[in-house]
Amino acid sequence: MNRIFVFIDKLRLFKVINDRKMNSFGKKIRECREAKGLSQSELARQLNTNHSIIGKYERDEVKPTIDVVKKIAQVLDTTVGYLLGETEDLNLLKDPAMLNRLNEIGHLPAHDKECILYTIDGLLRDVRARQAYAK
Repeated sequence: MNRIFVFIDKLRLFKVINDRKMNSFGKKIRECREAKGLSQSELARQLNTNHSIIGKYERDEVKPTIDVVKKIAQVLDTTVGYLLGETEDLNLLKDPAMLNRLNEIGHLPAHDKECILYTIDGLLRDVRARQAYAK
């Protein structure tokens, strides 16, 4: 149960951009940009900036503001959490409606959170069981 609370709390926080070369912010931008088939110039045009700044982001020479990171994530169909290295899951909580629900749960009193999460756990267990028996 505590893991879920920690996870929800982490959703509200933005970590410092991960500078490790293997999973750097810049490499993740480039990976997502190339997956969408965009050039640096095309991405820059969609962000209303210059292609040279995109290159600097990708080389980890310049770190964008969090507002710019949000725009980049939106254009590249990913999440801020993925770009910042909070998760390796490219599609984690990309659905804004689901994210809003989790944020609402995060603001509830502890007892209410426990009840809601207990109910969700039960529903997920039932769905997994139905899926297992359907095979």
